[in-house]
Amino acid sequence: ADCRYTCHQECRSLIQLDCRRPGPCQSQLSPENTLLLPPRSQNATQTVEEEKPEPPTVQEIKQRIEKYNAKVTNCLLMKLNDDGTYTGFIKVHLKLRRPVTVPAGIRPQSIYDALKEVNLAEMTDKRTSFYLPLDAIKQLHISSTTTVSEVIQGLLKKFMVVDNPQKFALFKEMRKDGQVLFQKLPLTEYPLYLRLLAGPDTDVLSFVLKENETGEVEWDAFSIPELQNFLMILDKEEKDKIQQVHRKYERFKQRLQQTLKEARGKPG
Repeated sequence: ADCRYTCHQECRSLIQLDCRRPGPCQSQLSPENTLLLPPRSQNATQTVEEEKPEPPTVQEIKQRIEKYNAKVTNCLLMKLNDDGTYTGFIKVHLKLRRPVTVPAGIRPQSIYDALKEVNLAEMTDKRTSFYLPLDAIKQLHISSTTTVSEVIQGLLKKFMVVDNPQKFALFKEMRKDGQVLFQKLPLTEYPLYLRLLAGPDTDVLSFVLKENETGEVEWDAFSIPELQNFLMILDKEEKDKIQQVHRKYERFKQRLQQTLKEARGKPG
């Protein structure tokens, strides 16, 4: 009534103003500079930040791990460590539709290289493009402290991909009411904790590595040869699509001509 502050009716209880105390706001605000907001629908998303839940205790983690392991049908169990952290396995589906950059002329990584953490990609400056098999699955043994960023870097290292990790994103795939839902995970998220909450059933939750196509790609991270390679790939895809359309209507034309030929001389 005094300062003419305007808000939604359902937000009234959230406003913290002491209108009984005179202050500068009473003289500064007037009907002319008051922000009038349209009525908010009942289905609108609440903008008030909710308090984040408290992190689970070690005892709660232990109970969840026991419940998780009871549902595991293979040997991929989770293990609780003495310091409260835990380790386990996640499977990541690789759904990359663009080629990745890998070193050329490099032998496959051996067990010795993996144990010694030898980076074969650093042994040559030669690069080539390579299509990873669509929907390939990679299994990773990670810790509860392993972030999404580290998972992406680990996957690229296993396949000796030298592309910038910022070009990729990790998504969680969920199935609900017959629909498949994808949600991009922040780089600071912990995939193993999500796996623990969802249980071992990959139909409930699975992880997918895809291209980062949400507008957050830093194109400066691409080299000129990479960008030129993308243009060549797009040009090839365009030509292939044009050929598919030509073949489609050529077959349709042949069938139409054959039908007309068979119909000649027939009544009607």
